[in-house]
Amino acid sequence: MNETSKTALVRVLGRVQGVSFRVWARDEAQKLGLVGWVRNEADGSVAALISGPEEAVTRMLERLHEGPPAAWVSKVVTEFVEAPEGVSGFRITR
Repeated sequence: MNETSKTALVRVLGRVQGVSFRVWARDEAQKLGLVGWVRNEADGSVAALISGPEEAVTRMLERLHEGPPAAWVSKVVTEFVEAPEGVSGFRITR
């Protein structure tokens, strides 16, 4: 990644499991050309690592505040981190 790239570790809280949030997030990330992953967490939240051009990461963070139609997002916690090595594509993990 170059200096105009960003990587964010995100936790999305609210009604975000059982509403196709992960599939929606993967599809949105792919449209934006981002790499990373998204997964359900045991506490009912959804976690994601999103990495790519700064503008695309910013757009994805905005979209995560909305979520898919059936979701209700109460909070998005974002931490900017170092870009991971060897991550390609955007996938759903368990």
